Amino acid sequence: MAKLDLFLAQPQSATLEAALAERFTLHRGTAPATTRAVVGGGSLRWGAADCDRLPALEIVAIHGVGHDGIDLDAARARGVRVTITPEVLTDDVADLALALWLAVERAVVANDRAVRDGGWGVPLARRATGRRVGIFGLGQIGRAIAARAAPFAGGIGYCARSAKDVPFERLPDVAALAAASDVLFLAAPGGAATQRVVDAAVLDALGPGGVLVNVARGSLVDEAALVSALERGVIAGAGLDVFADEPRVPAALRALPQVVLAPHQGSATREARAAMEALVLANLDAWLAGKPPVSAIA
Repeated sequence: MAKLDLFLAQPQSATLEAALAERFTLHRGTAPATTRAVVGGGSLRWGAADCDRLPALEIVAIHGVGHDGIDLDAARARGVRVTITPEVLTDDVADLALALWLAVERAVVANDRAVRDGGWGVPLARRATGRRVGIFGLGQIGRAIAARAAPFAGGIGYCARSAKDVPFERLPDVAALAAASDVLFLAAPGGAATQRVVDAAVLDALGPGGVLVNVARGSLVDEAALVSALERGVIAGAGLDVFADEPRVPAALRALPQVVLAPHQGSATREARAAMEALVLANLDAWLAGKPPVSAIA
């Protein structure tokens, strides 16, 4: 029986590509009109025109949880299923969020660099215990960040589209959340509703002792405003795993010693990536068998 055509919109791991090749005829670069399935990562952009170019398309399987680049309405209108890989990366993203925060507060990277350069005397860092934590977006990842921060935070607040059944204060908007926080974690989805939601006014509200941690999407932050705020001491520091124009990171951010940077590594553990790959395959296998995909969002 001939294999169905699958378009690899973005490169995947050798393990996942090998498993896909067992099930499909893989195509790279240009998708043939006979393409029935597409696989891409969380940064994939796929709209109505892409669907229209592939009249046989039935499923877009995302290796990740980000789907702000996918036109879900267009997919639904054309009967194209869209799947993501939720839950399996929650703990790892939350772990990294806390690691970035602590690395900024305790100057971990600067201290490491000083010792490697043969130094010893370094400036004092700041205590993390007792700091007021704000979380923008209280979905699975936001809740996991809260659970990790709660034992030593000096209080937790959040801002979300709807009230959650949690013992934390809900603030009306991100500016109010920033004003009530010492460290502001971003864990909300990307998209038009959150585009540059952290702007100069929010950073002013966070204040000179504040730290921004972003493990969500670079689009949530006005990057120029952030650079300016850091250079002028409007906020104390930032821990960033995501950027507005990845993989390009502004030179100004790279030059700032009070910033800790990571190359979008929230889910980058062996365990999470293996589970994500398994879920991509589970979604495709269910679809091939004529069953509903395991984690469809459209």
